[in-house]
Amino acid sequence: MYDERLLHYVWKHRIFPLRQLVTTDGQSVEVVDTGLYNTDSGPDFFNAKVKIGSTLWVGNVELHRRSSDWFVHAHDRDPRYDNVVLHVAETVDAEVMCHNGNRPPQMQLSVPENVLCNYEELLSVDKYPPCRKAIAAMSRIEIHSWMSALLAERLGQKNRAIERRVERCGGSWEDALFVTLARNYGFGTNGEAFETWASTVGLNHAAHHRDNLFQIEALFFGQAGLLDDASVPRSHRCESLADDYYGRLKTEYAYLAHKFSIAPMDFRQWRFLRMRPQNFPYIRLSQLARLYHSRRATLRSLVEADTFDAVRRLLTTEVTPYWRTHYVFGVESVESDKSLSRSSVDLLVVNTVVPMLFAYGRYKGSERLCDRAMGFLEQLRAEDNTIVRVWSECGLSAENAGDSQALIQLKKAYCDPKECLRCRIGHFKIVSI
Repeated sequence: MYDERLLHYVWKHRIFPLRQLVTTDGQSVEVVDTGLYNTDSGPDFFNAKVKIGSTLWVGNVELHRRSSDWFVHAHDRDPRYDNVVLHVAETVDAEVMCHNGNRPPQMQLSVPENVLCNYEELLSVDKYPPCRKAIAAMSRIEIHSWMSALLAERLGQKNRAIERRVERCGGSWEDALFVTLARNYGFGTNGEAFETWASTVGLNHAAHHRDNLFQIEALFFGQAGLLDDASVPRSHRCESLADDYYGRLKTEYAYLAHKFSIAPMDFRQWRFLRMRPQNFPYIRLSQLARLYHSRRATLRSLVEADTFDAVRRLLTTEVTPYWRTHYVFGVESVESDKSLSRSSVDLLVVNTVVPMLFAYGRYKGSERLCDRAMGFLEQLRAEDNTIVRVWSECGLSAENAGDSQALIQLKKAYCDPKECLRCRIGHFKIVSI
């Protein structure tokens, strides 16, 4: 049993039978314009143009599986449906009436059998993605056009997310950059926790101690709740609590917390399970502290960095000396520099620098910044993750980071929520004979 959206789809894409369309009372119907699809409350399609008999009507169109659903949905008591010029239903089992007493003409329209079968196949096939056969049959022009639209859609989503952060940061783009950068330091797993943490740091407080790396690290770790004794795992609690560096950070944070009247986040938001030690929040926070202390990753620096290599240099950082020989407090490990890897830096460019430059460019009306953001995506190699590899197996290869971002958008915005009716690949599959 399909939902009503499939009937909307048939109307929107004019998948009509070859025979003459007629109303239930025998008048001919010519659909000049299906109208604007409405995703909110109210009639399904606005400002449609429909010629019924010899009269051209301009107004709204409403669709239902059964015409009696008009009353089930209380359209007869809703003035918004008074301008419906045509009611379309798969099964016409009742006459309908508007709030103002009008009786809009009705037309029977069914979902073609091949459309229904293809749609149900997309929803039922276990192997992901279910549209893999359609991809091979599509032209390169169609694929390229859809990839471009997906990338624009993803950048638009990130742009709106940054605008919301700017608003939450009191209009400060500098603070919004820090929050965005912090979120992406979570590299997916701890993204939400890092954004929560960044919103508690208070850069106006941190700025007073920016020249003192130890104090910055104490502030960062303290606000993360990782200087709370309860945050230390039982497996090495004795070693951690006895660790001199842990004690010094804790004492320093107590002073800073009292000075600025701040409180830490709940440490239970951080995830450590099934994570490589290199990605532990301790390591990422230390790298962020070092980067913040360096004053390199500022909005002004990113705006002025006009080459990809320059941007990479701005984001390259390492841990503080203590963490060169530790992954957790109190347990010593083999010394390593634990610098942010090249692949991690590139991910930060994709998820932080590009969206920030694009959003700030739009805010300032600077095409130069927007073009630079897009140029960085073209220069970067495609991301190597499960999503990109699966699409590559299906024939959708990613040539650069812009392509891989488009494929990630395709998976998250269309495949995961089963939005095949809005996807161009899904459309190709559904309407194929």
